[in-house]
This record gives sequence, structure tokens and C-alpha cells, in this order.
Amino acid sequence: MNNIDTEARPAAQTGGGLALGALMCLTSMVSIQFGVALSAPALAVHGPMGTAWLRLAFAAAMLLILVRPKFSRYTRQQWLMALTLGATTTVMNICFFAAMQRIPLGLAVAIDFLGPLTVATLGYGLGWRLAFPLLAGAGVLLLSYDGTAWVGNLPGVLFAGGAAVCWGTYILLTKKVGAAFDGLDGLAMSLTAAALVATPLGFVQGVSGLTFEGMAAMIGIAILVPLMPYALEMIALRRMPTSTFGILMSLEPAFGALSGFLILSQSMTLSQMAGTVLVVAASIGATLSGK
Repeated sequence: MNNIDTEARPAAQTGGGLALGALMCLTSMVSIQFGVALSAPALAVHGPMGTAWLRLAFAAAMLLILVRPKFSRYTRQQWLMALTLGATTTVMNICFFAAMQRIPLGLAVAIDFLGPLTVATLGYGLGWRLAFPLLAGAGVLLLSYDGTAWVGNLPGVLFAGGAAVCWGTYILLTKKVGAAFDGLDGLAMSLTAAALVATPLGFVQGVSGLTFEGMAAMIGIAILVPLMPYALEMIALRRMPTSTFGILMSLEPAFGALSGFLILSQSMTLSQMAGTVLVVAASIGATLSGK
């Protein structure tokens, strides 16, 4: 899932810069969605809370080593902002993993994507652009039916909806945290807060049954999500216009469906593929309409 503020920034818009930036965006999406799909074995062993705690704890530890933020210089307000963002991140991860246990990954990602899409649309004000979340909702309905029966179950859809609300909230909070901290300090602080919030919820499940092989796998997953995508997206935004970045990242639901098919053997019918296209088209339309 993306955690970069897409406010306008200086961009090197040369042909080579755009191409490299586009490659970074695509790599980021592959890293996020395949990292999520590869979490399935850990999810079966540790459950949603344990898996979320392990991923957040390893990611926070690695980022603290790399960034080495100076905790003593932060104000009470900065700590509060980081804690709020961290708590949102924890709930978002737990809800998404709980949804992933119950419904196909492509459907879970599409529902989750409604959060940032709605935030982006409402950012342009009420009006005709509200048609884009409705179009994406129609795509989700198509994804929910395989031609013979409804896939997944209501709890799974509700968990994915909770993750969508958290993702939309996360985007708004990230803007504030990004402005309040220098460099990657905000990310390091918020991930640390997320790991601390997740500890009482997932520590027991996380350490239960954890082997050295499982630990190595979880460290790899933590690199795939969120460390590598954050770095790639941050660099990509310096090489391309925000609108181009938004259009490229609109492909994320399609990558979610692809990773579900390749890694989890979750096939899709033609109508479900059409649903994925509708979600992607809605996101691209919302991005273009805001130019």
C-alpha cells in the first residue's frame, strides 16, 4: 500500500527522468502487492495481528538503524502526530490482513483503494467528480461476483472497508507528519509508534511459532512493504509531475489482482477483470480531472 504525499514537488521532467521515474513507480507497486501476497504463509501461522506486528516491528527497526532519529529533539505535538499516524497504520494493516484471510486479494485491494480515491476526489470539492468513487464502487461489485456466487464474505468486505478508511486517513495524516519532520524522520517515528501500538495486540501471536526461516522471510517482506516502496516513490516524485505519478499508481488494483493470481492462485472471471478495469479507470479519471 502507498504512503507518499503527492503534493506538487519539483520534478526533473526530461525523457530519461520520466522513464526512470515510471520504472520506479512500477517497481514500487510490484513490491507492495507481491509483498502482501507473500505474507500469506505468515498470515496462516501468526494471524492478522501477529503478522502486522512482525512486519511493522522489523520495518521500524531497520528504519531506525538507517535514519537514527534524535528522539530528544521532538516536541510533544510531533510525538502525538507520530503516534496518531502509527496507530492508524497499525489498524490499517490488521484490517487488511483480516480481509485478505476472507476475500480474494484483488477484491481486498480494490475495496482498500476506495479510501485514497475518495480522499483525492473530495479534495477537489463536491460535484461531478464524485462519479469516480461510484464508478470504482461498481467495479468492486463486479469483482465481488464470479458469475455463480458472491466471493468472500461480509466480514472480509467490512475489514477491507475499514482498511480503506484507515488508508484515506493515513494519507491526510502523512501530509501533516511529512511537514512536521525532516527527511525520513517522520516515517521512522510513525513506524516505531505503529510497532509499539501493535505490540500488545500481536506480540504473542507474532512470536508464537516464529522460526529463523520465518524471521528471515518476514524481514524480506518488511523490506518489500513499506521500506522499498517509500524510497522508490519519494525518488520518483522528484523525476515526474504529480499527475503522471498519480496515473501510474492508479494501476495498483491491477497489480493486486495479478499478484493474487500468480502467488495465491486466485483466478478471475471476465466480469471480475472488467471490475478491476473500472477501479483503475476511476482512479485515472479522478487524477486527470484534478489537473
